Amino acid sequence: MNDAGVRQRVDGRTMRAERTRQAITDAHLALLEEGDMRPTAERIAERAGVSLRALWTNFKDMEGLFAAAGERLMQRQRAEFSPIPPQLPLPERIERYCAQRARLLELIAPAARAARIREPFSAQLRKSRAWYLQTARDEIETLFAPELAAAGPARGEVLDALMASATFAGWSMWRDDLHLDVPTATAVLRRVVSALLTAPAVA
Repeated sequence: MNDAGVRQRVDGRTMRAERTRQAITDAHLALLEEGDMRPTAERIAERAGVSLRALWTNFKDMEGLFAAAGERLMQRQRAEFSPIPPQLPLPERIERYCAQRARLLELIAPAARAARIREPFSAQLRKSRAWYLQTARDEIETLFAPELAAAGPARGEVLDALMASATFAGWSMWRDDLHLDVPTATAVLRRVVSALLTAPAVA
């Protein structure tokens, strides 16, 4: 076989392996979305339509699968995310930010609920959570930079309060504990963010 044939064969094998990995990852996320908080490797393989051996060939352990699922979820979030111009008036920034946060939080909700169970025992899930929190913090600091600066010495407190409200911790309280529907939870988020960003600076 010539070099071109070898490359084609290798490329085909690589593409098949990538499709298998994606099928396994998507199966994992689908089970989480259906409420299976701790799907086993057997259930994931069955849903993906692959053998258990194929699953472990592609992922050496569950940590590897968690990493791939986290990356897949990040891809979905990036596809849904639209940067909000920081030069817009504050009310419009708040409105757009809260509407988008609600969509993104609903997107990650099944995986976030399941991660709570496994996170104490999974370095990969803790790593994914740290990335998620830092990304959320970076967005807040960029989008609401003038308002945070105007808070003066209270800047850190305002930022921490925004983080608690606009990440899954706050969203879970409203959706899972208070059983609010998405529009109502979004309205609460908007009220909290507005109050924090328009409060007088505290000396």
